[in-house]
Amino acid sequence: MKKFKYIAAQLLLCGLIFSGCDKYLDVEPKGKQLLKTTNDFDLWLNSVVLTTETDGNNLMNNMTDNLDVLNINTPPTTLGELVYTWAPQFTTDVGSMTYLWGEHYRRISLFNTVLLGIDAAQGGTASQKNSLKAEALLGRAHSYFYLVNEYAKPYNAATAATDLAVPFVTSDDVSKKAPGRSTAAEIYQHIIDDINEAIPNLPEDNSNARFRGSKAAAYSVLARVYLYRREYTEAQRYAELALASTRAIMIDYTNAATFPATTNVVSHPDAIYGRSSAAAGISISAELKSMFAANDARRTVLYTNWASTVRGATLFYAQAVTNVFSFTNSGTTVQEMHLIAAEGAARANNLATALVHLNEVRRNRYTGTPVTSRDFTSTIQDVVLTEVLAERRRELPFHGLRWFDMRRFDMEDRMPVVTRLNAQNGVIATLEPHSSKYTLQIPIQVIAFNPDMIQNP
Repeated sequence: MKKFKYIAAQLLLCGLIFSGCDKYLDVEPKGKQLLKTTNDFDLWLNSVVLTTETDGNNLMNNMTDNLDVLNINTPPTTLGELVYTWAPQFTTDVGSMTYLWGEHYRRISLFNTVLLGIDAAQGGTASQKNSLKAEALLGRAHSYFYLVNEYAKPYNAATAATDLAVPFVTSDDVSKKAPGRSTAAEIYQHIIDDINEAIPNLPEDNSNARFRGSKAAAYSVLARVYLYRREYTEAQRYAELALASTRAIMIDYTNAATFPATTNVVSHPDAIYGRSSAAAGISISAELKSMFAANDARRTVLYTNWASTVRGATLFYAQAVTNVFSFTNSGTTVQEMHLIAAEGAARANNLATALVHLNEVRRNRYTGTPVTSRDFTSTIQDVVLTEVLAERRRELPFHGLRWFDMRRFDMEDRMPVVTRLNAQNGVIATLEPHSSKYTLQIPIQVIAFNPDMIQNP
């Protein structure tokens, strides 16, 4: 019944949060603590704020090589243009919203409210309270996963102990000065520790509300964590644990009869840890478009104007063709776990296992009879790995992960120069391999009120 409590949760949340902001983290303060019962905290975790993670402005998508935007001011001026051209800052207004940074810390503050208050809540069993605490630990870890992949350098085991990341905040009193920036190694360790602490008390199943925590959800987030630490054996292990533990099932894009009835992506059957994300009407790059085979069902299910040869005319726009996919799930899914497992196995030269996971995805994305005709086959490690990475890009183009993938691939010398062109095909911005632009600067709004905070290059 949890998924039917959105409205109640939002009313509760609105009654608990005052206006104003803390200038260190630039998040709204929690205000007077009105949560009293275990049920209040349960409803708190149903907040719509906590069913998202990527921002509503598609900033993470706009930085990737999957877009081709023709109409750009010279110089870029709007939020979208500044992000698209990898400007060091998204605004010059120190009084404006801190996109990404502030949004993640807002969620962290809400999760911290549960962690700090649930033990004293009225009613409920110890088991129920431990379960809610576990969900908050998982949610907080997931938010820090995004922060460390936005504001710290791509993870490098040799330098993570000195690479600065973000403050690790465990308080929900956002008027209290937060600590300085932790290192990437410290933040990743906090993430791993929080999830491991949560797992024993998480529910076995979250099918009634897939944006809530479960053991499979925890394993799936750990799979992501180890993937972006480039510890691929561990990433594969946790991806396979997530698949073995979840009741989620992949949606077959080749059969419309299997499509869900709702546009609520966090309730879709393929979601392991659902996080709703808006991504629509996005002009795709010629490079991305060239990666889709003629029998790829995603071309007609998720895109419009595919036949057009005009630059920028083909759009990622499911709302216009398959309304139930109007929103994307930036949270974890069955297909993402198969692709993580496939990548881990391919990198270990376990090609049989890699192809099993890869082809599980392909059989639900490509047309052709018999179903085995959709399989990819090869006995060459680099060929299999290249195909797995290509399939990942096709499957997760606007799910808030491509930018993170570009960062880790750049660490492996797999990223070429990315170029932005205006409508006249003139170069307006470039992202060079190993560029400092792959790590976001701390927002100027935060630096303005915390001049002692070390800025990224």
